[in-house]
Amino acid sequence: MRVTINREADTPVYVQIFEQVRRQILSGELLPGFRLPPERKLAESLGVNRTTVLNAYRELKAEGLVGSRVGNGTIVLAYPDEELNPGSISSQEPTWNQIFSQYANNFNSYMVKDLLALANRKDVISFATGIASPETGPIQILKGIEQELVEQENYKALLHTPTEGFTSLREAVCCLMHKRGVYCRYDEVMLLSGSQQGIDLAARIIIDPGDLVVVEEPTFFPAIQAFKTVGARVIGIPIDDKGMRIDIFEQLLQRYRPKLIYTIPTFQNPSGTEMELDRRKQLVELAYKYRVLIIEDDAYGDLCYEGHALPLLKSMDNDGYVIYLSTFSKIVYPGLRLGWIVAHKKVVKKFAAAKQIMDLHSNSLSQWIIERFITSGSFASHIHKVCAEYRARRDAMYNALSQYAPKDLLWNRPRGGYYIWCKLPEGVSASKLISKAAEHKVAFVPGSPFFTSGQGDDFIRLNFTFATFKDINEGIKRLCEAMKELIDHKDHDEIYADMEINPIV
Repeated sequence: MRVTINREADTPVYVQIFEQVRRQILSGELLPGFRLPPERKLAESLGVNRTTVLNAYRELKAEGLVGSRVGNGTIVLAYPDEELNPGSISSQEPTWNQIFSQYANNFNSYMVKDLLALANRKDVISFATGIASPETGPIQILKGIEQELVEQENYKALLHTPTEGFTSLREAVCCLMHKRGVYCRYDEVMLLSGSQQGIDLAARIIIDPGDLVVVEEPTFFPAIQAFKTVGARVIGIPIDDKGMRIDIFEQLLQRYRPKLIYTIPTFQNPSGTEMELDRRKQLVELAYKYRVLIIEDDAYGDLCYEGHALPLLKSMDNDGYVIYLSTFSKIVYPGLRLGWIVAHKKVVKKFAAAKQIMDLHSNSLSQWIIERFITSGSFASHIHKVCAEYRARRDAMYNALSQYAPKDLLWNRPRGGYYIWCKLPEGVSASKLISKAAEHKVAFVPGSPFFTSGQGDDFIRLNFTFATFKDINEGIKRLCEAMKELIDHKDHDEIYADMEINPIV
């Protein structure tokens, strides 16, 4: 429905609305059963008083063009003066449950959507999002690159690129991979709209319904969701402070034949742990022995705050069993939505075919900007700067926990990545703490979504890269106060539960 207001005209505004809607009904532009916008909503969009719209709707009803009923709103009638009843409405809202596919009904995006919403709330200190700090991004450098591209009228930056990404960027990514110990060619590299797209594409092109996928437990919860959505059976292998328990994994391999292994061996999300070198070697050897593919998700490998990151699984693989994923979103800006895959050429070809259906190619301008960012040498210096900044933020959160934490709260000090992983005191659940923390205007991610088996309610994940130093200290103080309130309440209930109640005789 289209309505425009001419405030210079002598015709009253409500008459202008009435005449335009009337004309659209009589011409057939508005079909019988069409629901007119609510008076308040239309008034706000037109910048008029609600009474003005109400008067226009009254005139339409007086001519028998529309009718209204509680719960249905104002609806166009099929014929003038027709009585409005359920049977007379020729148009109804679709039966959504019957329309959406089984695939669509398998996924739930509310966790990610809610976390992103929290990150944008000014009144909440959020440790929930896995987002790079906006303060550490190389905004001036990227602005200069973008301005240069535009001033030179480089129209290529705004045109389509090959689905795999343009060649010079793929070659630049090869240079990054060489520094990580992986000697690949550009035709083994493909650009993605974030590494999370790589997980989704892998699920689509590798997994058939009923196939078994092995993941670490805990692990990145959108990966669990992606695999389950395509009908996979997902089994979790527990981790310890040395990464995935390879001994348990080998026992599983002897009993089953999984199709895929998904792992984050370096600064794992959510736990921040690293898979030790011997386990990395064993994992690749087992993949060869049992002929099972590995997805190595390396979103945080560059963010190493002490010493050096351990060798990649991909650097140990000569036969194409490891599919490597990484991203620029965690180390530059999340809004770039640019990641990459390194894999056997046959895998890249299948990924490209699936991606072409999904979004044709990743953002062209982002690709050009990142290509210049890498080849200019600015990317390497940026990583050095970011690591120094995030190391300080990690230490600030660790020290704040040391100062404010209640007794029996346990937490780690990861060598890199984004997260501190906490085990709550006995009797304190993340599901209760999340509500109590909300009262204190602080947010985190509970542990349960990261597990495949419904566990994890005694863990929470805290991000230290997004909040400012001031907010880190204040937010941890608030969070620990919320924990202590739950502990005090629990102790209070236990005291009364232990009291003997004597009835009055």
